[in-house]
Amino acid sequence: MVLGAPRKPKMNREVAEDMAIKGLAFLAGDDERLQCFLALSGLDPAHLRQAAAEPGFLAGVMAHLAADETLLLQFAAEIGAAPEEVGAGCALLAGPHAD
Repeated sequence: MVLGAPRKPKMNREVAEDMAIKGLAFLAGDDERLQCFLALSGLDPAHLRQAAAEPGFLAGVMAHLAADETLLLQFAAEIGAAPEEVGAGCALLAGPHAD
């Protein structure tokens, strides 16, 4: 048995949604990042919680992160993921839902 870095879970919907929730926390952790997200999404702070429960919201968070390379790299570094993993999560959430 070879010991090394802990294995990351395979990308699936649950992992992607968890990543998107971390992405929202990342955005909310900085007023400038949050204000940019709100402005581009058309949301206002008073309705953010309500919007977060809507289908597609988490995909929107991931799309926002993936649309700005600097933001993507900062987020990926913060959660200890490769930018490609964030991109995979974004693609998975943006794709068709298999319920």
